[in-house]
Amino acid sequence: METKGGFYISQIKQLQDRIFERLLAENGIEISGGQGRILFVLWKNDYLTINEISVRTSLAKNTVSVVVDGMVNKGILLRETNPQNRRQSIVSLTDYARSLQSRYETVSQQMNTLFYQGFSPEEQDIFERLLARILETLTREEQTYKNTKEDLS
Repeated sequence: METKGGFYISQIKQLQDRIFERLLAENGIEISGGQGRILFVLWKNDYLTINEISVRTSLAKNTVSVVVDGMVNKGILLRETNPQNRRQSIVSLTDYARSLQSRYETVSQQMNTLFYQGFSPEEQDIFERLLARILETLTREEQTYKNTKEDLS
């Protein structure tokens, strides 16, 4: 049986990113999707390490580091050395980043309304539970790979 789930997810992701970035720009929020994911995580729990942000966003550590550096340069985030572990950086929100949260959440709600247009609440629930299962499977597979790779080192 031919399946197209992964293909559909990729297409949805591409379209969703473009539409979401357009909605953000229309609301005066000049950030990219990757920056938005990092902000979203920090709005929930400020003062995180690069590794913690990576795990919570599913972005690679090097990607998080590069994006965070750009956000620091734009005055969106702060990056400071962890006093308990000088090899680690702690990333935190600036006042400017905090000021974006309300408008970002409004745009996010607009995107959710568009995303689930025509879905019943039951369909939304089923869809999200199925996606969560796929995410759990892929996360487990990635962790197994990392553990195997570390065991070989």
